[in-house]
Amino acid sequence: MNIGFALCGSFCTYKAVFPVMEELAKNYTVIPIFSFSAVTTDSRFGTAQSHLAQAEAICGTAPLVTIPQVEPIGPKKLLDALIIAPCTGNTLAKLAHGIADTPVTMAAKSHLRNGRPVLVAVSTNDALAGAAENIGKLLAKKNYYFVPFGQDDPAGKPTSMVADFSKIPDALSLALDGKQIQPILL
Repeated sequence: MNIGFALCGSFCTYKAVFPVMEELAKNYTVIPIFSFSAVTTDSRFGTAQSHLAQAEAICGTAPLVTIPQVEPIGPKKLLDALIIAPCTGNTLAKLAHGIADTPVTMAAKSHLRNGRPVLVAVSTNDALAGAAENIGKLLAKKNYYFVPFGQDDPAGKPTSMVADFSKIPDALSLALDGKQIQPILL
């Protein structure tokens, strides 16, 4: 079974995301995909190059980092499921509005043509503000499934929410059967 694992620019979550990628790679062929931001941005959480190298070491294949690299995902039916973890507010908005202008959003668009699951692991500071509408739109769309998520710092960042990345394997298993893991909100 082939699983796409797409990373967006919520770099503070990578420490929790990479172990899940590694766990999945024990049971699936995992194909890493990076957003433009993830490919080009060095942050206090590590360099883009180190993240690319880590994904390649885990998955045994270089990450897909361009739109032409991911476009064949749909026509060639390359994936059984696509995980977007972390999925930023920017990517949520693009997915909700059908915009496919990054490797991650094009991978989702291309993959969805086959009626296969896209698993979204939210990580955004405005989930309970500007991104709330887009989360709602994706919850109502066919073939989108969510990893359970909740507020990560209600006092310090009252509109911020992040997925419980440790729940990705269970959420994936259910999504492959066309079911949403419950509860969605933690």
